[in-house]
Amino acid sequence: MRCVLISSSLDLRDYFGAELARIAPRVEVVDHAGGAADVRLALAWHPPDDAFERYPDLQAVCSIAAGVDNIVACPSLPPSVDVVRVVDPGQGQMMSGFIAWHAIGHQRGFAAFSAQQRDRIWQRRAQRRAKDVPVGILGNGEIGRRVAVDLAHLGFPVMSWSRTAKAISSASRSFHGPAGLAMMVSETEVLVNLLPLTPETRNILNGDLFGRMRRGGYLIQVGRGEHLVEAELLAALDSGQLAGAALDVFATEPLPAAHPFWRHPRIAITPHDASDVSISAVVTTLATTADAIRAGRRPPHAIDRARGY
Repeated sequence: MRCVLISSSLDLRDYFGAELARIAPRVEVVDHAGGAADVRLALAWHPPDDAFERYPDLQAVCSIAAGVDNIVACPSLPPSVDVVRVVDPGQGQMMSGFIAWHAIGHQRGFAAFSAQQRDRIWQRRAQRRAKDVPVGILGNGEIGRRVAVDLAHLGFPVMSWSRTAKAISSASRSFHGPAGLAMMVSETEVLVNLLPLTPETRNILNGDLFGRMRRGGYLIQVGRGEHLVEAELLAALDSGQLAGAALDVFATEPLPAAHPFWRHPRIAITPHDASDVSISAVVTTLATTADAIRAGRRPPHAIDRARGY
């Protein structure tokens, strides 16, 4: 099966080269600048607006990550084409560790200890138990469920929210819909955002939501930069409604050097590095998608285009 590589920001052939060779008998990779005959599959990341116009036989597009919003938003993508995300258990483990690091850091006040070390101050601090720091997770997908289980094992009371009702494990309490969101957030001290980016979730992290949290709460933002209303986060931090925030994703990346987030004392910044999908998982997803198309089946992990995830 012929597959085209399309990206406006990465050289996908160079990035995935050795792994693509592994599936060469099943998938023939062709260049985006070449012909369009019988190309039924694409591997894409931030495709140009006209990227899919020359591929009338296209049946599926694979993302190189769990997120697919940049592909779904491409205006030349036909509505009949499946969009496939990557599911990598290793990514869930890395993301869970990143979130646990920040949740525990808030619970134990590690930022204060760092400041004390800088100022050479020897001062013990009152300790809080994990059971006294409820965590609310926005997003109840593969990674969200892994995070919920791991945080529960650490002793945090965990709640999870999704747009519609979902069956979940005993690790967390489940909430859904607008009423469920308001109810969960009212009990939340540490808020974790793992949502996909859709029109409904854009700007969901705003002043109203922060105002419903426990005062002195903490935000862990690992979804998409466009989920966050930046000025309203700064206002919540400056008022003390939020004690801090860990931000890994931003509306503009790289984050501009003059951005106020860099110098804010209660914001921890990482460069979109909370977790990563393995190269082998991406290429395995590509091969599995090709096999499904060849067999006349819908690819595993194809998203619901209407929902955007």
